[in-house]
Amino acid sequence: MGVRADRPAALTSVTPRHLTLDVRGMEPPEPLERVLETIGDFRPGDTLRLVIDCEPRPLFRILAQNGYAWRVDPGTSSRFEITIGVRDDAGEPQR
Repeated sequence: MGVRADRPAALTSVTPRHLTLDVRGMEPPEPLERVLETIGDFRPGDTLRLVIDCEPRPLFRILAQNGYAWRVDPGTSSRFEITIGVRDDAGEPQR
């Protein structure tokens, strides 16, 4: 048996995306909606750095329920910088 000519092999090279989303000054629920829209098509290795002035507790529940991990750090230009990514085996955002 040989390779089927009607089905070409699909080889793809996927470069992880590292995005930043600054939602300072936005009124709820816009920050939550913007984050969910941004991460909706994330693949392993993709990360989002969220710059925000308040701790988005409702977002954390949604992330946990949908296989995402996050890390909260003190912000340099905001109160919080949150790194979000697809959860790896250790529960951390993949890099």
